[in-house]
Amino acid sequence: MTKKEIAKLAVEALKNEYPDAVCSLDYKTPFQLLVATRLSAQCTDARVNIVTPALFEEFPDAESMAQADLERVKELIKSCGFYNTKAKDLIEMSKSIRENFGGKVPETIEDLTTLSGVGRKTANLIVGDVYKKPAVVVDTHCIRITRRLGLHSEKDPTKIEQILKGLLPPQESNDFCHRLVLHGRAVCKAPKANCENCCMNDFCRKKA
Repeated sequence: MTKKEIAKLAVEALKNEYPDAVCSLDYKTPFQLLVATRLSAQCTDARVNIVTPALFEEFPDAESMAQADLERVKELIKSCGFYNTKAKDLIEMSKSIRENFGGKVPETIEDLTTLSGVGRKTANLIVGDVYKKPAVVVDTHCIRITRRLGLHSEKDPTKIEQILKGLLPPQESNDFCHRLVLHGRAVCKAPKANCENCCMNDFCRKKA
């Protein structure tokens, strides 16, 4: 069985197992998703969803965040961890959106990654969820599960992103990555995979 065949089987198995493939971060606008994703680094999505309502009440868009008081932003996001760096990034990315992109969150990976604190993982999430373009969000769940499936033997997220783009049907790639998160939390966990209860057990190459 080829890697492309395994990828196709994985897409269908996860689609059946998790029909509702949605981002677990709460947001109403592209800007709010960008902010929430930046806050989610080294922090649970559940914690981010607790923090963002108050943050977005005061700073709902790039214009308001660009003018925010740094100490106030730190106070609002403190429980997310690494709040000093994150607060600076939120303000700087907002200034860039305002000054370089007319207040609109950019649509391409290349433009998004020019923003402070935004890497390819975040950029792909925005491109996929907001602008509905093919995207591959390579987080820890994606890295772990696709490696166990035998789709690659890489550790570098950028290399994995390119490999998966070549294996996944473009129209399925974004939802596939959301489903990997759900599966990673429920079944294919980091310490040990629960293979006997896995919907991909029949074709997974690297059971752990």
